Amino acid sequence: MREESFISKVVFFFNKVLALLTFLAYILPFLAPKFFPFLSVLTLLMPLFLILNAAFFALWALQLKRKMLLSGMVLFFGITFINKFYKFSENNLPSETNDITLMSYNVRLFNLYEWLPAQDVPEQITEVIQDYNPDILCLQEYSPNDRVRLRNFPYKFVEVKGGKNKYGQAIYSKFEIINKGEIDFPESSNNVIFADIVNLKDTIRVYSMHLQSIKISTDIHENIDENKSKFIFKRISEAFSEQQLQAEMIKEHYQNCSYPKIICGDMNNSAFSYVYRTIKGEMKDAFETAGKGFGKSYNFDFYPARIDYIFTDNQFKIKKFKNDTKVKLSDHFPIFTRVSLEK
Repeated sequence: MREESFISKVVFFFNKVLALLTFLAYILPFLAPKFFPFLSVLTLLMPLFLILNAAFFALWALQLKRKMLLSGMVLFFGITFINKFYKFSENNLPSETNDITLMSYNVRLFNLYEWLPAQDVPEQITEVIQDYNPDILCLQEYSPNDRVRLRNFPYKFVEVKGGKNKYGQAIYSKFEIINKGEIDFPESSNNVIFADIVNLKDTIRVYSMHLQSIKISTDIHENIDENKSKFIFKRISEAFSEQQLQAEMIKEHYQNCSYPKIICGDMNNSAFSYVYRTIKGEMKDAFETAGKGFGKSYNFDFYPARIDYIFTDNQFKIKKFKNDTKVKLSDHFPIFTRVSLEK
């Protein structure tokens, strides 16, 4: 029998380490981040873990080696996670008269601090919203701006804080808002707002969420050293612990609502996290139901980060979902869905 090469042994060692980390990441959505804050960072790496396991599987399969069974088993047990990461086909059902369209968009204060060189970002964002023409619009990192003229919405709920430069969230609606409110997170500038909206004879509740940010910029990959890596991991783990409390507050609040619900917005966490699992509960993820591709919602180079979501109660039929990665007017991309309320 031919002796296995040293390189093959080393490669399989890394394959085994990867398999162990991936299985650990599978378990983490069921464990509260406050108990394992550092390990919770692994959930952000799940897409990379899945891709690398697929690469190892292909490597050993091409060589007809039984080693492929390790990554094959990892991928088999993680098949439900793959669907959260990538969708091969979309579900785009015909529109009907009673359909409701909703857009959620973190607009990054309409470029208030000129992160982008373009001077007409507020006007461009207005044009994007008008082109989609949603029935309900939820904006995170909203800032009052006279250059943003959303004339199609007779009803709105705006909740902002701060001094000279105010910021917060907004819900705009073509349908009447009969009730509104806020979930105010302790010791945080983030929050959730909600509105009870009457569409024909039906009342639905829409939540717009903006959870604790991990405060990592899109140029994170530049000039990373050991100290910066430790700082980043510490910041992420602390943010995840705060998000746990926020997610549990959201769940407790919506469980007391009898109306059909839609929860959307910027979660600042992956679909493989405890936070995602807590907020989503038994609801539908619009991307999983009707999306296509990676569902990328954050403009992060070289990595398909999906941190913005639309969840619906099971009474809703999700007919379309889109994440528009061509709209680069914020560090987030707008997400859009079309649903119908089933009787």
